[in-house]
Amino acid sequence: MRQLIVMLLVPILLAGCATGPRYDTHQVALDLLPATVSENPESYRDNKVLWGGLIVATHNLPDHTEIEMLSYPLNQAQRPLADRPTQGRFLLRQAGYLEELDYAPGRQVTVKGVLAAAKQGQVGEVTYTYPVVEAQDLYLWPPARHAPERTRFHIGIGVIFGR
Repeated sequence: MRQLIVMLLVPILLAGCATGPRYDTHQVALDLLPATVSENPESYRDNKVLWGGLIVATHNLPDHTEIEMLSYPLNQAQRPLADRPTQGRFLLRQAGYLEELDYAPGRQVTVKGVLAAAKQGQVGEVTYTYPVVEAQDLYLWPPARHAPERTRFHIGIGVIFGR
């Protein structure tokens, strides 16, 4: 009976630990960085990439949504590591409409897609060549949770007086 309970609980507990996407990286150019592609975008056109980062801005256009991204390396769970050095900027294109309040500046995104024709834009006063990723798979990471100031759950024996 004990083994049966353990066998039933283990998959449930493991499922609770699963986080984010696990995109298949077969035929994905994992060594390409947005800054590298930006220097010579036509030579990398049609390559599949897996990139992620922080949203800078989101714009809804008539047939797609365009998201300006600041790229960061990905961890093993394919989540952007925003505490590492940036890897350049890119534009993410998703067919259809994405809610700008959900895809707000500062949110983390991971995208798997194909490099399309680059687009010229501005970063401050500087002209910038943005690699463009046509999204095939897109994952918006949940906002990071901050630890509460005080733990609300306690285990113990005794009497607690509080406010």
